[in-house]
Amino acid sequence: MKPIFALAPLAALTIAGCASMEPPPAAKAQVTGSVLYRERIMLPPTATVTVTLADTSMMDAPAKVIDTQVLTGGSPPYKFTLNYDPAKIDPRHTYSVSARIEVDGKLRFITDTHTPVITRGAPTHVEMIAVGVPQR
Repeated sequence: MKPIFALAPLAALTIAGCASMEPPPAAKAQVTGSVLYRERIMLPPTATVTVTLADTSMMDAPAKVIDTQVLTGGSPPYKFTLNYDPAKIDPRHTYSVSARIEVDGKLRFITDTHTPVITRGAPTHVEMIAVGVPQR
């Protein structure tokens, strides 16, 4: 029969191995949807679509950006997926998504309406229509 002391190093290694394990990643949730525009034109492959999820609760302060996705190429509707941590969502706050489409660094289309998501009964899948910006 082996003395209990012989098992002590094995127990110490087991405990040390458990202590070094990383905690599981935080659960992520998503806001999905698409962006399109009504004009019957095809944008060049250099066009970029930027979709942003933000906390827009504060009226006199900049929105707090939660996630942004930049899409290049393709054609409308432009499908997007934005990630957020549900544990960081305050149910009293207002969250929204917005989109802008640029061609060679110049704004061509932008969403001009508030698109709420996540809280207060708002969906997590949205369809947005961007409107044309006059070109000079």
